Amino acid sequence: MNRRGAAFAMTECSGRRYEFERHGRREVVAKFDGGAMSSDGGALLLREVDRRLGLLGRLARCFRDERNQGLVKHRLGQLLAQRVYAIALGYEDLNDHEELRADPLLGLLAGKPGLGDEPLAGKSTLNRLELSAGRSDRYKKIHYEAAAIDALLVEVFIEAHPRAPESIVIDLDTTDLALHGHQEGRFFHGYYDEYCYLPLYIFCGEHLLGVRLRSADQDASAGCVDEIARIVGQLRAAWPQVAIVLRADSGFCREQLMSWCEANAVDYLFGVARNARLRRLVDEPMREAERLHQGSGEPARVFCEFDYQTATGSWSRPRRVVAKCEQLEGKENPRYVVSSLPPERWPARALYEQLYCARGDMENRIKEQMSLFAERVSTATMRANQLRLYLSAAAYVLVQGLRRLALAGTEFANAQVNTIRLKILKIAASVRLSARKLWIALASSYPYQPLFETLYQRLRL
Repeated sequence: MNRRGAAFAMTECSGRRYEFERHGRREVVAKFDGGAMSSDGGALLLREVDRRLGLLGRLARCFRDERNQGLVKHRLGQLLAQRVYAIALGYEDLNDHEELRADPLLGLLAGKPGLGDEPLAGKSTLNRLELSAGRSDRYKKIHYEAAAIDALLVEVFIEAHPRAPESIVIDLDTTDLALHGHQEGRFFHGYYDEYCYLPLYIFCGEHLLGVRLRSADQDASAGCVDEIARIVGQLRAAWPQVAIVLRADSGFCREQLMSWCEANAVDYLFGVARNARLRRLVDEPMREAERLHQGSGEPARVFCEFDYQTATGSWSRPRRVVAKCEQLEGKENPRYVVSSLPPERWPARALYEQLYCARGDMENRIKEQMSLFAERVSTATMRANQLRLYLSAAAYVLVQGLRRLALAGTEFANAQVNTIRLKILKIAASVRLSARKLWIALASSYPYQPLFETLYQRLRL
């Protein structure tokens, strides 16, 4: 077999016949002998997104490659593109690349110059990329710079705005990433009832601004002041006049973070954990909500606000607290938030219902990270698992870029990653190489061809 044939070879079982139930008088027989084909024809659109964003090229510049370049077969940019595109397309495991390395379309996406001559990198090469310890090593010679990747995520967000916004809301949240081995930093978390990591995610709308892997043996807000200070500094360097509101649940309602916001002209809106003292302060509004509920039979809400300071001294000063006093069928449901936003701009009801409750959309953004396999933190070290979070984040930026640049106004404008992957990226395609062209024949029966045309036109602007 020649080199081109070897690169496009199928699995060892390619000669196997699979016989299925007959269709009328005809036998139904399948074989893996279709040649140079791919199931990911729609990924060409992601390639156009990357052309617009310049993401993967800049991501490669966040790494230090100490290999002898004269002996390198798989360039750094190709390794990263291969891994990130594969994650976006639904291939979470390095083992998948033992077969994917022969996929001609993935070779195109990765920028392999000798397309059709040699396969892409295999699982061992990609594994060495991920296992870098950040210092010189005989076998692991590619190292990432976390600060550079952190800055790149914010840079892409800034570039998404043709002009500076008047104000933005930054959301913070954490989630659990279950651990099933003895990874560095493993800790049993009582709330989640599992060994896990507790990464910090930072979003502005759909834009991912930062992700930091953390062990679970610390407070949910641990390290958030440093992360927010870094992000706010980068944003204000680009947009000096932008008004910033920091929003999070009660896990982030901490003196250190609130004091930092007050000292740096950043507004905040945080949930406050319920306690008996707060409940006593809203006793009358709660009775009013109960009367309204009894009169209507429907859930009733009454809002109030007051200055509040913790009795333990954990807050350095009194702050504005808004209470939602809600009576449901058979139970009361009080909730509290603390904010630096003035009541003239944000009355109590609007502050809670319009601004605070909107943070629930961040949960969808975190779920999308899991659709891009951010939970695959199965390597031994936290540094390597942090890189996996970065790779999932890069895949998210590409898919979110497709949503922002091309899907607006279509039926998939608000589609999540899994839907975009299934409906738009998964298109059967055959690949044919000629001396001058790379022909990609997409499935004639693909049901969203008009949408594909629309996306193509928008991305080629």
